[in-house]
This record gives sequence, C-alpha cells and structure tokens, in this order.
Amino acid sequence: MATFYKGFSTLGASKKFRLTDEELVKQDIINHFNIRKGEKLMNPNFGTIIWNVMHEPFTSELKSLITSDIEAIAKYDPRVSFDNIVVTEYNQGLQIALELRYLQTNQSSVMNLQFDNQSKQLSVS
Repeated sequence: MATFYKGFSTLGASKKFRLTDEELVKQDIINHFNIRKGEKLMNPNFGTIIWNVMHEPFTSELKSLITSDIEAIAKYDPRVSFDNIVVTEYNQGLQIALELRYLQTNQSSVMNLQFDNQSKQLSVS
C-alpha cells in the first residue's frame, strides 16, 4: 500500500516522530479536538466548542450543537469524512464515537473520544 500522507509527531518518539496515512489523520483530528474554538491565532474558527459547553445540561439542543460542531471539523479536513457521529453523556463528561472514512483509501475505522470534565483531558481509543 502506498503512503499518501506523511507528518511528524513528538508523541511517537519510539517511531522516530514519523506518522503516515491513518495515524497522521487521526492525530490531526485529535489536535483539532484539543483546541478550544477561538484559541488558535490567526484562525479563530479552528477548534471545538465542546470544552466550552462541558458544564451545560446535556439537552437535545446541546447534543445537536455539538454534532454540528463535529460536522464542521469533518468538513475542515479534506482527507476524511465522518460517516456516523454518536454523542453521549457519561458520568464525568462527554463521549463521542466517530466513524471515520479515509477518502483516499475508502477504509473506515471508529475513533472514540472521551472529554473528561474533571481532568480537562481528551482520551482516545
């Protein structure tokens, strides 16, 4: 299989900082979710609103707003589409299941994101 995307990450020191294809796309998506909307200099529309609404009551309107935000993130990255988005509440925050479709290869995978309210961290599985 040919390599379509190449990039670097300081998280994978054992891999000599190199990321390719799906690994790189996933890391870029994680980076997008780790930034609050409005925090990135020169690009105030980059990031997510999720960190700003974590303490709000989880209503259907909030769920719809978060889903719209996730869809905007999907449109931001031309390498991937989100086929299915499931937003649920769990006892310490929000959990999001994304079905990613890599447009170059037409392969799909599921990415689970947990936004922890107490530790203010995003965990990925």
